[in-house]
Formats: sequence, C-alpha cells, structure tokens
Amino acid sequence: MQTGKGKYREWLEPDGLTRLEGLARSGLTDAQIAAKIGINVCTLYDWQNRFPDITNALKRGKAPVDDEVEMALLKRARGFTTTETIEEITTSGEKDDFGNYKVKERHIRKITREIPPETAAGIFWLKNRRPEKWRDKPAEVEDTGTMEKLDQMLSEVWSYAANAKTS
Repeated sequence: MQTGKGKYREWLEPDGLTRLEGLARSGLTDAQIAAKIGINVCTLYDWQNRFPDITNALKRGKAPVDDEVEMALLKRARGFTTTETIEEITTSGEKDDFGNYKVKERHIRKITREIPPETAAGIFWLKNRRPEKWRDKPAEVEDTGTMEKLDQMLSEVWSYAANAKTS
C-alpha cells in the first residue's frame, strides 16, 4: 500500500476497483470502507468527486445490496406467507456408545405462517416512493379536519397494504 498523496492510485487499478466494489457489496458504509482501506471518509468522498472509476465501483457494489434491502422492505410492507420446517425428535432414553441418546422417532412438520403487513415499512416505503403525497411536512394546508385527514391517510395505508398483498 502506498502512503501519502499517491495512495489513491492503487485504488484506480483494476484490482483496487474490484476490492472497492467488493467492500461496498458486503454492505459497508462509506465510512467503514474508508476505515478498511486506511483513509478518512472525507478523503474517500474527495476521491469519488475526482475519480469516476472509484464512484462507479462503489455504485456497482452497493446496487445489489440496496436492491435486496428494498425487496425485503417491500415484502414487510405487503405482508407475506412463510413456511417453516420443524424437526421433532423423540429419544428412547437409551444411550449409544458415544453417550448420545438413541433416536426413537423423527417427525418433520411444516407450519405455514401469515406475516401481516408492517405499517412502519409501508409508511417508509410510501414516504420515499411517493414523497409528494406522503412526506412528513405536506404543502401548506389549513389546519381544519386534521383528524379526518389522519384517518383517511391511515385508511389508505391499510388499503394499499391489503391490495399489494393480494396482487
């Protein structure tokens, strides 16, 4: 590793760019990536401003992780069904030569669970995907009917979650 002002050069090489992409793909923040490569996060930001290759490597690395988290958030906002496999073992009370109980019966059960939509995930999703309608500070509105508007918003969230789940 180089020291001083030329340190960025090794990260512009194909191996360095691949390593940066891998660090981003592992889910690290910019601050964590900077620490891993031995620089200050401000230096990393400077490199991103000066060197498009570094910016692109970090973006390529972050994209799959961001997509995965986005899909998980959407799944939580909609609710989902999951199947769990449970193994039940009954022992005979006798031990084998190694001191382990002998298995008498082994049953595999599958349980289907319904995970309901999560309101917080739905609100977060809507605030980011439709900020003009769902942001915390809506455009200036007269303060009459606040409770009615809140009831309507909550009704829309539940309706959205229910419709998203069935589609």
